[in-house]
Amino acid sequence: MTMTLLYFLGASAALTIAPGPDNIFVLTQGITRGRSPAIITALGMCSGVSIHTVAAAFGISALYSSSLFAFNMVKYAGAAYLLYLAYKTLTGRSTVALGTADSRSNAELFKRGFIMNVLNPKVALFFLAFLPQFVTPSVGHVPLQMLLLGLIFMVQASVIFSLIGYFSGSIGTYLMARPHVAKSFDRLTAGVFASLAIRLVLTER
Repeated sequence: MTMTLLYFLGASAALTIAPGPDNIFVLTQGITRGRSPAIITALGMCSGVSIHTVAAAFGISALYSSSLFAFNMVKYAGAAYLLYLAYKTLTGRSTVALGTADSRSNAELFKRGFIMNVLNPKVALFFLAFLPQFVTPSVGHVPLQMLLLGLIFMVQASVIFSLIGYFSGSIGTYLMARPHVAKSFDRLTAGVFASLAIRLVLTER
């Protein structure tokens, strides 16, 4: 069991580090808004793993693989939310402004990352396929094993994404000291939101 957990941790870290939309988004947040917003957003995204883990452990995610309607409903809801965030960023109505760090903006950033993760059916299917590979049926308590694996994945992802946010935030700190430069990066953030929405719409089961 210990070796299985070590293999799982190694595989999880490799998948988390591998370039992907989540890494790029955290990186963009760090560059455009700074360390703290990037880390808080990353923690929100990683917290969404808890929902996917519970869904996978108790078979709810199987609905996405068996029902095209359910999959598409969640997919389009996620894409619509990302386009909404892009619009809010471009129109300057986002509640999270450059360089802010109060509790309200922190809560908004965390919620944003959490919702982005939860409304991605591809992530749900990933956990449904990934977690069972490291379950040992002979040990019993399969749902509990999957919950433990999901917790390990969430912790390691939080650490790695936070490190990405921290180091990319060094660039963000430089930009925020120059508001005329930093403001133009809102367009970059909106572009990332829009590209993630398009990528999600094009996702197949």
